[in-house]
Amino acid sequence: MAVSFCGKRLLLTRTSLFAHQRRHGYIVLVPEIGEDLPEKNPLSSATGLPEFNNATIERCVGAIGQQAIAAEKSVRAIEERLEQAAAGTGPPVTDVIKDIILPLEATGAPLETTWGIAKTLYLGNSSRMPTKSYLTIHERARGARRAKFNSVPIYRTLKAELEVARAKGEGGLSGEERRLLQKYVLEAKLSGIEVDGSSKLELNEILERLAQERTRFASKRDVAVKKYQQLIEDPALMKEFPPTLLQSLATDPSQAMKGPWKVTLQPAVAERFLEYCGDRTHRWNLWQADTRKCSIHTDKSLENSSHLESIRALRKRQAKLLGYESYVHMSMETKMAGSVDAVRNALEELHRYAKPAADGELTALERFAGEQGFRGPLDIYDVPYWKRRHLATVHQFDQEALKDYFPLPRVLTGLFQLAEQLFGVRIAERVGADVWHEDVRFYDVYETGADAKQEPIAGFYTDFYSREDEKLAVADNAGWMVGIGSRSATVRPLAALICNFPAPLYGKPSLLTLDDVQTLFNRFGKALQHLLTTCRYSDVAGLSNVEWDAVEVSGHVLTHLLHDSATIRAISAHYTNEDPLPEPCVEAIQRRRTHLAGYRLCRELYLANLDLQLHLTSDYWLDVMRKLYPQFHPFPLDRKDAHPCSLVAIASGDWGAAYYGHLWSRMIAADVYSAFAEAKEPTARQEVGRRFRDTFLALGGGCHPGEVFRRFRGRDPSPTALLQTLGIYKPQTVGAAGKEQQEQQ
Repeated sequence: MAVSFCGKRLLLTRTSLFAHQRRHGYIVLVPEIGEDLPEKNPLSSATGLPEFNNATIERCVGAIGQQAIAAEKSVRAIEERLEQAAAGTGPPVTDVIKDIILPLEATGAPLETTWGIAKTLYLGNSSRMPTKSYLTIHERARGARRAKFNSVPIYRTLKAELEVARAKGEGGLSGEERRLLQKYVLEAKLSGIEVDGSSKLELNEILERLAQERTRFASKRDVAVKKYQQLIEDPALMKEFPPTLLQSLATDPSQAMKGPWKVTLQPAVAERFLEYCGDRTHRWNLWQADTRKCSIHTDKSLENSSHLESIRALRKRQAKLLGYESYVHMSMETKMAGSVDAVRNALEELHRYAKPAADGELTALERFAGEQGFRGPLDIYDVPYWKRRHLATVHQFDQEALKDYFPLPRVLTGLFQLAEQLFGVRIAERVGADVWHEDVRFYDVYETGADAKQEPIAGFYTDFYSREDEKLAVADNAGWMVGIGSRSATVRPLAALICNFPAPLYGKPSLLTLDDVQTLFNRFGKALQHLLTTCRYSDVAGLSNVEWDAVEVSGHVLTHLLHDSATIRAISAHYTNEDPLPEPCVEAIQRRRTHLAGYRLCRELYLANLDLQLHLTSDYWLDVMRKLYPQFHPFPLDRKDAHPCSLVAIASGDWGAAYYGHLWSRMIAADVYSAFAEAKEPTARQEVGRRFRDTFLALGGGCHPGEVFRRFRGRDPSPTALLQTLGIYKPQTVGAAGKEQQEQQ
């Protein structure tokens, strides 16, 4: 199952490879079985779609309980058969796909679907699926799903089958089947199945302590974010803020223009405040509060320094027990990059161009600020404000004014037409489908072409509008892609796109900012990979089993396509009179992508390198930060800056020793998009689109992403395309040896 959260994986698309094996933090009081549910899939209707109106907490818990027991029984039955075969008291297992994988798929698919239904309700209507109830379902489903990866007999049998397949070369297993077996073996290995004796006890203790430390880190950060509140009563300080932002900050939304306004450290609030606040002192106050939270310089009861060091030490020991040099080396097992050296080489190449570009950009920005009356050198907390001012003044980009040209119905129609033109699918709304809210729509996905069948190949729900007290309140998120059901031999893929866009009001349609449009394209790209997969096994279908540093590629490719001038024109028109978007606005949208691109890339490179170094070395985190920071920032590091103490994604989230993956996905996506950019004629772009569908969208986790890229592009990926897309690539003069090396690359 797949859930996308703002470029992050809020709920994993695969079983966590490093998940602890015990429950923490609460006691499950909901009955294991729940209601008596005789049907095979009690939450599905005769049409095969979920009955969301009947999907109560009790029915979801009941279904998960039954399906989890069925999945665990299936594992035990297979184990007994394998043990009997090994002892010579039963028939031998001659076909691991038929005798092991397919039975596990048969019991696992209903569990995955019910889990997906519960996730969809949790994100789309949390009043019907509260957090505690969902966590009960999530933990039960995750535990049952983990059983097949923790089985010693299954592990040994599949590992032996892989060794036989390697000896046979191309014979035996298909490429997809080999990837499927490799997934089982790797997940088992990373869960510690090869560790025994006292080391096994130590590993279990480490996983237990690691879960506790990660929970404490995240909890303290959440408390620190909520604790800080700044009440602003002076309207003069808010004069540059757009009305929609004023309304969201106002203590009384009906008095948005009068205030007072409450500013917090929620990322979406803090970032936008720094963009629009013209008073430097207030920017400084917010920035220092943000960078010092969870440090010894503020509330010592909320300090995370000790937890960060504990997490690093525990991860290092975990990796050692599993046979790896470091936690980063262990992480490379599940990454497209494959090695620490490959990651470093890519990051260094990007930094070689980003740093000089950033220096030039900040010099120009400081000159602009001086022309507008600013005195003194810029500091890091000044950049967001002057960046916005520079973009609006020099490049005529006004996000608020552009909204009138991006009504959601127009954007959605253009997006679906783009999918039809490039990927050969037709998307049609199905009226009457059972949904969890009246705003929700359901769409069938059909093949196009003369030989296309009449029945749909997949389907997805859309729930686009924000609803207070119903949707999960995550301040810095704009949308999710939820994989409800993964494709298998008997199941059509099903997904949901859940966003927090403004609802239609007083006859005016939902008007999207460019950020909203990018979110929609990004999530739709991920949905296409889930829906158009051709894999036969759900454990490698769509986003399942895709390496973490490649899981965001399809979403980024669609975001690149959004910035084509033809696409911008196709999805835009003034909501009142259908007037086209003026050409200067089209150009402003395209310039925005390259605006301060070097500076923004340096910031991402810093976080990626910080994450790697924190997990490669044993140096104190403060020393690591002080050494790296000047390499990527022209601004002095504040002596009380402790931002690593609140980096949840790296310390307590799922991106420890993997944060570089965000940049890696962007690098791959830019190289993929360059093939579309090179195809000037419509027929040539369609051919590229079909090739993209047949590789990235079709092969999913059934093929290594490096091989997928080579099938699409005919070569290995390069950072050059990303640098060109950002407008910071400048070919450098090299000697003969260097030229020869570049040609080889």
